[in-house]
Amino acid sequence: MSSRDLPVLWLISLLKQGHNWWLCCLLWLVLIDPAQAVMELRVAIEESVSGLQVGSSTKALVRNGAGQKVGELEAMRGLSANPNGTGVSLAQWRSGQLWIEPTDEGFVWIGDRWYRGRTQLLSTSQGLTAVNHVNLEHYLYSVIGAEMSPSWPLEALKAQAVAARSYALHKTDTSRTRLYDLDDTVAFQVYKGIGTEANTTHQAVNATTGQVMTYNGKIILAVFHSASGGHTENVEDIWSNPLPYLRGVPDYDMGTPVYKWTKNFSRSEISSKISGVGNVVSMTAERTTPRGRVITMKVEGDLGRRSISGNDLRKALGLRSRLFTVNPTAEGFQVNGRGFGHGLGLSQWGAYNLAARGLSYHQILVYYYQGATLAQLQSQ
Repeated sequence: MSSRDLPVLWLISLLKQGHNWWLCCLLWLVLIDPAQAVMELRVAIEESVSGLQVGSSTKALVRNGAGQKVGELEAMRGLSANPNGTGVSLAQWRSGQLWIEPTDEGFVWIGDRWYRGRTQLLSTSQGLTAVNHVNLEHYLYSVIGAEMSPSWPLEALKAQAVAARSYALHKTDTSRTRLYDLDDTVAFQVYKGIGTEANTTHQAVNATTGQVMTYNGKIILAVFHSASGGHTENVEDIWSNPLPYLRGVPDYDMGTPVYKWTKNFSRSEISSKISGVGNVVSMTAERTTPRGRVITMKVEGDLGRRSISGNDLRKALGLRSRLFTVNPTAEGFQVNGRGFGHGLGLSQWGAYNLAARGLSYHQILVYYYQGATLAQLQSQ
């Protein structure tokens, strides 16, 4: 047995034997805040486009913005929706906004995928926006399969379901746009419609229906990432505001595909990706988080020097995380890094390893969200 296995064995032993002090304070609460109990989400699928294809797998009702039925859409008939001045055009229908509502539990087609729920089409000054109005639990069927492999241990999928549900409701409660609550990208949570659903994602969502993580009775910002590279971060070291439940803890992602990684660049290649310094001569970390994630990097070239944020450098070089070092080589530079993502909250690969070792989703969640409580939403 390797010494590096001891922390894992200690954690598993602590949790399984009932000595885990954080689990002792696990309570089942009923949340009664109506804003937190919203069960339908507004997810932007396409935003500010010149047009897109829409349709329905079954006969669908077409309604205007006032909710009045203006027509019906044939099953499996794709139509092109376009902005029309201050409104939307769809075949013979014109309105400030249009709705497509499938009958008989049909699916809607938006762009290039099938989705559950209904479609709202509206026009803005930038173009056409399509918003999927979908039941929260049905939304999660897709998100879990898009954010994790459906073949992963069920307890890891269940932990992801609770985290994703909590994140979605937190964002809904703090939405800054009147048009939608979330979009379908990594800026929020990846959502790809029914194409990423599986029996296991249904099982994970159904087994945790309505469960969320809370702190002081409020749903938490349950952010997650692929892998931290050995230790998650305190939120204030990555973003700006401290949160008591997003504290750094040892991660259990060792040995996973993204625990360690390397990327090599020729001198000319890296110089083309970093502007303002000419040919890059050296790169030195100026500021890092306590766990080593780059906050700023000093880049020196033959025409000047500049300080670049870790986020900007990660994007410019296409790196998996900000937890990296840069070393010169004969050909250019080698970047050695660990982890994938921002390193806050739930580690997905950590959840995978802990679930594979027999921990439950409850135990995984209260470990990565320190001091948070598993709670049950009041059904509507």
